[in-house]
Amino acid sequence: MSDADAVPEGVDPTQLSPARLYDYLLGGTRNYEVDRQAAEQMRRGMPELADAAWANRGFHGRAAVWMAANQGIRQFLDLGSGLPTQNNTHQAVRRVAPDARVVYVDVDPIVAAHGAPLLADDGSTALITADLRDPDAILEHPELRRLIDSSQPVGVLMTAVLQFIADGSDPWSLVRQYMTATAPGSYLALSHVTHDRLPPQITTVALEVYQRTPSNIYARTHDEVARFFDGLELVPAQPGGERAVTFTGLWGAEDTDAADSDGSRAFYCGVARRP
Repeated sequence: MSDADAVPEGVDPTQLSPARLYDYLLGGTRNYEVDRQAAEQMRRGMPELADAAWANRGFHGRAAVWMAANQGIRQFLDLGSGLPTQNNTHQAVRRVAPDARVVYVDVDPIVAAHGAPLLADDGSTALITADLRDPDAILEHPELRRLIDSSQPVGVLMTAVLQFIADGSDPWSLVRQYMTATAPGSYLALSHVTHDRLPPQITTVALEVYQRTPSNIYARTHDEVARFFDGLELVPAQPGGERAVTFTGLWGAEDTDAADSDGSRAFYCGVARRP
């Protein structure tokens, strides 16, 4: 999207947006000059930045497909879904489960502007514009209640979104609220940016960039990310492997050596079952 393109209502093209920045790193076109400049500023300190974004996107898709193909999940809640890009959740899972239903949730108005036209035309997908910090409003939303049967397991996807929620808003409690609202046998796929393996200079630059967004960003440690799965049963990232939090490139990867890139270590991730 060039600056000459029409700007959707409610969107400020001069305000840096995490959703549009991520879109740019994934090769999308729903971004503005302010987003591109910020991404390139970070990329100068971390050339693997786009690799990190793709590793996270790959995990998102593999986890959703695994839930559908291996665990029989047929309904998904994609929280903090971001801008529509390649291989959206409903497109990925419908390759193995054509009857799957997906509810997307995002607070950014540009997601609403560009997301609706890409939803399935059979009424099996919906987009809710809401803040995930208000789980009651989301869980009681008419579109969610139309598509999600609370008596049946659901796949909850929270990838690269909780890093925008400060400790003061208790993101760990938010995860518990969403998972408590699901039926036993539901699954959570979660990823979160970390500074554990990042050079100090890129951490400094990233913090400076995201301070210019409405969201800010909060990188967390391995132990802090592992806390999101408290009370849930982590599944191994690889068959026969350890039940533990890992890096996004490694979860479900066919070639773990190739997947274990520097960029993939910018995010921790895990998939867990609600007992």
